[in-house]
Amino acid sequence: MDMEQVTAQIANYGFPIVLSGYLLVRMESKLDKLTSGINELREAILQLNGGQGKKTAA
Repeated sequence: MDMEQVTAQIANYGFPIVLSGYLLVRMESKLDKLTSGINELREAILQLNGGQGKKTAA
């Protein structure tokens, strides 16, 4: 591949790569919040059950 072909490939695929990276970074914080919420819900359910049930490693 010469430099012209490499430049053309970057121009063609650069935008989707940048967009995918941006969306992954934004989604990471949302996944952290979701994980935290699920753990809080698990603790609330355990408290409602009076601590009955098997505790598993989270």
